[in-house]
Amino acid sequence: MKILPRAAVAAVLLLAVTSGGLLAMPAFARKYSMSCKTCHAPFPKLKPYGEEFAANGFVIKDKDTPRYTIDTGDPALSLLRELPIALRLEGFLAWNNANERQVDFLAPYILKFLSGGAITKDIAYYFYFFFSERGSVAGIEDAFVMFNNVFGSDLDLFVGQFQVSDPLFKRELRLPFEDYAIYDTAPGASRINLTYDRGVMLTYGLPTGTDVTVEVLNGTGIGEANIFRSFDDDPYKNLFVRVSQEVASAVRIGGFGYFGKERPEDVANAVTMFGGDATLSARPFELNLQYVERRDTNPFFAALPPPGKLATRGAFAELIYLPKGDDSRWYATGLFNWVDSDQAELRYTAATAHVGYLLRRNMRLTAEATYAFRGPYAEHIRFGTGIILGF
Repeated sequence: MKILPRAAVAAVLLLAVTSGGLLAMPAFARKYSMSCKTCHAPFPKLKPYGEEFAANGFVIKDKDTPRYTIDTGDPALSLLRELPIALRLEGFLAWNNANERQVDFLAPYILKFLSGGAITKDIAYYFYFFFSERGSVAGIEDAFVMFNNVFGSDLDLFVGQFQVSDPLFKRELRLPFEDYAIYDTAPGASRINLTYDRGVMLTYGLPTGTDVTVEVLNGTGIGEANIFRSFDDDPYKNLFVRVSQEVASAVRIGGFGYFGKERPEDVANAVTMFGGDATLSARPFELNLQYVERRDTNPFFAALPPPGKLATRGAFAELIYLPKGDDSRWYATGLFNWVDSDQAELRYTAATAHVGYLLRRNMRLTAEATYAFRGPYAEHIRFGTGIILGF
């Protein structure tokens, strides 16, 4: 019964002293003299208009911004007058009952430098650099160049580093601190999951409301180059395909498949993933659902392959409540994670409750509690709260 009083003290302390982060780009709001509310509700969660803005190469159709580029007299040169930049600062004060029931100041937890925007017509870029993540310099995660409306069609091409799961649900834009667990799950020594990788991504939207995404990936994550200055250390390229369909104004469903191999040494592991996702919006609620099924032939890279495939599966359900829609100053989110696997260490079940309040459109207070029913820290309770700023 001592848990609740201690948690309350930790929450009050955290509310007073911590600062948090923002993935949204205030540079875009500065460029167009718009409110963050235009694209986000609440930030960093994207509204449909924000998704359209990003898909259009960070440009508002039919709206040019004066003096965005420098006139050098050379029509073949595209040079931005000012480099669009933004900062994300994130810190936490956390309490949990799995680590000696201690209160921990996790600040700064993240210090991130972001930049992105249109370089010229139909060509844009985006990247961010971690000055500090969990106390060390983490480097670059998202970093890509986007070619919009290739061949004058609705085909878009992304080249660089990105999250494989971005066409499903974007981890970096989620509201809770708790992650979408299945996206980051990989059995054995496999480096393949649904988070960061290098490659190309093609997206195409049909007039029927059908969206098609194809990714061709290294399948090795975003680690350092090897001694041959190569990022990919095997002869394989992996394939991710997703199709989604808007079946009603407030309902979208999708399905995906992932097919690939990896061979870090002399033994290969073949990976197959498939799953479905859905988004249902009925104001003031939004429900996001994801299911993933995975099979690995030899994720431990044993000289003698196992007799059968190792199975891993998982799902999450996320419910978002915005009492006044886009005008809401406060919101609530519930997230349920479930992962099951033949590898017992990967099994995880947890429920998260998260609430937030917008002090300003680019400033929100948050409080969150997660209870783990199953996993490395079964019956683990984590509390935290903070203030999230974007500038």
